[in-house]
Amino acid sequence: MNYEASLDRAMDATDSRATEDKRLRFPDPVGETDGAFTRLTNLGDIADALSRDAEHLHSAIQRQFATNGQFDGQRARYNGSFSVADFDSAIREYADEFVICSECGLPDTVLRTEDGVQMLRCEACGAFRPVQKRTSSRSRNTPTLEEGKTYEFEITGTGRKGDGVAEVGKYTVFVSGAQEGQTVNASVYNISGSLAFARPV
Repeated sequence: MNYEASLDRAMDATDSRATEDKRLRFPDPVGETDGAFTRLTNLGDIADALSRDAEHLHSAIQRQFATNGQFDGQRARYNGSFSVADFDSAIREYADEFVICSECGLPDTVLRTEDGVQMLRCEACGAFRPVQKRTSSRSRNTPTLEEGKTYEFEITGTGRKGDGVAEVGKYTVFVSGAQEGQTVNASVYNISGSLAFARPV
C-alpha cells in the first residue's frame, strides 16, 4: 500500500486535529530520499506559514528525529530515512508546542524570550505560557510497533473506509473490521511513518 492510499484512509483520523488547529495551515512536506539522507525541500515555506524562524523549526525536527542535519535557508537535510508522514507528524508536534495557543486553540501567537524563558503569547485571547524544551520523540519511552507482531488495540474511532482507529504512542492504527468501543487483538501488516494497518486475529 503506497503512502497516498494510506493518507486517504487516515484523513478521517486527522480531521479532528485540523478542527483543533482551526486556522493553522501549512504546505504539505515535500521529502526526497538521497542515500543515507532525507531532504525536506520546502522547510522554509512551512516555517513561513507557521510564522516561525526556519532554523528553529529545523532544530526541533532534528530533536524529534534524534538525528543531525543541515539547513541552507530553504531546504533541510537529515541523516537517516524519513517518510512524508514522519515530517508531517514532527511539524504538527512542533506546532502544538510552539505555535498553537493552549487556551483558544488558535495559531495567532508570538514566541518571545522573557527573562531567559521562551514564552508563547497569544494575540487572539491574551493567554501565555512557557515553552518547555522537548526531548526527542524517538528517545522517549513510547510504544513501538513492528510489522508481523500482534498487539491489543483499544478502538476509539472509525475511519472513512469503515476501519476501526486506535492511537498507540505516535501511531494511528487502522484495524480492519473493528468497531469503535472494542478492544481487539490484531496483527500489524504494514507501517508507513506514523500510520499502521492491522487485521484482527
